[in-house]
Amino acid sequence: MSQLIVHDPRGYPPEITERGMAPRYASLEGHPVYLIDTRFDDGDRLLAQIEAWFKEHMPEVETVFVSKIGVYTEDDPRLWQEIRDRHDGGH
Repeated sequence: MSQLIVHDPRGYPPEITERGMAPRYASLEGHPVYLIDTRFDDGDRLLAQIEAWFKEHMPEVETVFVSKIGVYTEDDPRLWQEIRDRHDGGH
């Protein structure tokens, strides 16, 4: 009789350290809200509708519509730095 070896294809999950939610502003007023087009399947059309909703329902909130460099899988350090520079992280 031959021996059969079976391997579990799921592997071993990494250990996960739980983190809390990021601090939130009490209001969006006075804080820019970035609508980032990641160039994924007409996402810019959805974001344009979201921007129109903000202009109609929350005109005091500044929306910033931007397209990131490259496709959605590529990093855009310049854009992330711009967002960091314009925000104070909710504090």
